Amino acid sequence: MIVGGGVIGSSVAFHLAEAGVGVLLLERDALASGSSGKPIGGVRAQFSDPLNVALGARSLTRYADFASRPGGDIGLRRVGYLFLLPTDADVELFRHSVAMQNAQGVPSRIIDMDEALRLCPYIDRSRYAAAAYSPEDGWAYPERVVAGYVTAAQRLGAQVRTGCAVEEIVVANGGITAVVTSRGTVSTGAVVCSTGAWSERIGQMVGVDLPVVPVRRQIAFSPPLSPRPPVIPFTIDFGTTLYFHNAGEGLLMGIADPAQAVGFERGYDETWLPLLHDSAARCCPSLADMEVERGWAGLYEMTPDHNALLGEAASVDRFLYATGFSGHGFVQAPAVGEVVRDLYTGRAPFVDVSPFSADRFSRSAAVSEANII
Repeated sequence: MIVGGGVIGSSVAFHLAEAGVGVLLLERDALASGSSGKPIGGVRAQFSDPLNVALGARSLTRYADFASRPGGDIGLRRVGYLFLLPTDADVELFRHSVAMQNAQGVPSRIIDMDEALRLCPYIDRSRYAAAAYSPEDGWAYPERVVAGYVTAAQRLGAQVRTGCAVEEIVVANGGITAVVTSRGTVSTGAVVCSTGAWSERIGQMVGVDLPVVPVRRQIAFSPPLSPRPPVIPFTIDFGTTLYFHNAGEGLLMGIADPAQAVGFERGYDETWLPLLHDSAARCCPSLADMEVERGWAGLYEMTPDHNALLGEAASVDRFLYATGFSGHGFVQAPAVGEVVRDLYTGRAPFVDVSPFSADRFSRSAAVSEANII
């Protein structure tokens, strides 16, 4: 049984069903109604931690082949990711990351500001020492990914129940025996938790600590711009976390608001726009006064070190978890589906995910990741 019908849960459902495992996917609302409802999601392999690079690179390969497996047009645009680096120290940090990424086959590189300006003519080159660029990164549409995975999983025999909330997980003799839902009790010997920002509660049902807290993130869309924007990379100011990229005939912009309190508030408001405009005035002055036509708000599922919780619990037999991606769930979803499939079926995953074990915090083994938004 998989709990959570977002991009992680749907990927797990597909990969398990493809492996011949009987699958029941539960979602308390509609599919992709949580964080996976974000209109556009970035995909990249530019990270500073080797495990994040491996998951991102594997997922990029799978997204590129999505039309043939599992099937569907996800609107993938491989426009690249461009990290703008304000200081020499930032450049040195990214040089080390780029070397490690290159060793894993990622074609990232450090570029000068002349090249960065050609890639993204909006930026104020005087504010940056250099940039990091990888041409194979980009963005796609999360809801289409969820639909593609779920459709294929159902074709392979998986069952899906929406509007079905988990109320209790029954544990006896160290193992799971059933799940009590708002639509009845289901016997099962295995549960995969992929409920994102709501995962802590699911973990508590079986006595497993999943330290995930919800934090609202908001994005803004411009109206169609004239002249129409050129095709630009997914561009990020590493100093402020401001990011922007194409969206239709306009642009999408966002930023991590440090004043945003922890909580399940998902309503969009405009209180964060002054921060956005102030940061844009420094990074890309011509966009500082960009009109906002509409916005979107959703939840990041944050862990203490801003890295995923991925593995199988030691204290409860067959309780697996794939959650807490801290904004990188869509980036890593295809690879995570493969990993959970292999953990469940007893195969060795393509990469060792033990550093992302949920118990790492009790062992003072937090993972450091610098390239976060």
